[in-house]
Amino acid sequence: MDKKLKVLLLVGGTSPEREVSKGTGKSVYQALLNLGYDVVVIDPAYGINQPFEVEDYFKEDDYSEILNENYLDAVNLISAEQISVAFLALHGKYGEDGTIQSLLELKGIKYTGSKALSSAIAMDKIMSKILFEDNNVPSPKWFHFKIGEQTTEEVNSKIENIFGYPAVVKPNDQGSTVGLTICKSSDQLADAIHNAFEYSDRILVEEYIPGREVTVAVINDEALPVLEIRPKHGIYDYECKYTSGMSEYIVPADVADDVAKSLQEIAVLACKSLRCEVYARVDFRLSPENKVYALEVNTLPGMTSTSLVPKMAKAVGLTFEQLVEKIIALSIK
Repeated sequence: MDKKLKVLLLVGGTSPEREVSKGTGKSVYQALLNLGYDVVVIDPAYGINQPFEVEDYFKEDDYSEILNENYLDAVNLISAEQISVAFLALHGKYGEDGTIQSLLELKGIKYTGSKALSSAIAMDKIMSKILFEDNNVPSPKWFHFKIGEQTTEEVNSKIENIFGYPAVVKPNDQGSTVGLTICKSSDQLADAIHNAFEYSDRILVEEYIPGREVTVAVINDEALPVLEIRPKHGIYDYECKYTSGMSEYIVPADVADDVAKSLQEIAVLACKSLRCEVYARVDFRLSPENKVYALEVNTLPGMTSTSLVPKMAKAVGLTFEQLVEKIIALSIK
């Protein structure tokens, strides 16, 4: 590919996953430089007040100083004539949910990952579940409710009638297990609901699937090898995801060939059901009986050199730089 292409790296943003995005951005920035691209960095949370030094984009900062309204000003700093493609290193709300994708489309700027509609659907856990059911993608039993619609007692009654405890309570549109609680009994339900409503006005309640945590990356409709996550906690929570040494990763996962094939096929089906493009990662629970349950699709998965998608790419011989270059090539095409 022509190394003189100018890449706009979008990093940071205003979601609770801002610091995670900076980790992705720092790794991708270095890879882009190593590949010889001309790189411009913008943090949409800063609007017109962008840092002068590139290093400042990747430092921790005061979360209170950044604003959602700045996104429009930030996107207006660049034009389609100046940029070959935007590499989205954003995670969470306004970065992964179709918002920034829509703004870039209005500007006529190509970007990495899925289009605005599929990004929005994948971020909306309830809509994802509806489309999973429609496309025969197996996932845990579930129900949802909006703030003010159900009392804690009514939610508890539904849990006990549909699948029982433990139950998973999570906000409808957050990533990185932000706002998620596994309720072992009804005593924990009120706090779990309150916690989830801190992040969204809709809550998804799911059957808890005991077993193993596995994930499959899909690039250009092809599944990579299955990766198993063994977190130090019972669940792959925020701490286990982003604290060194808190999780063990096995790729290819130690599962039977037919189970691996099933996981890969369902991963591709899940991505197609949400119309995902270029690359994505599908997270699963694998029961003790090796029954597969799709949890969600991440349309902008973490992309540090030690993140899950690069680990799976490495298992098929792709370096981090080659993975980044492949994402850019597919996105431009």
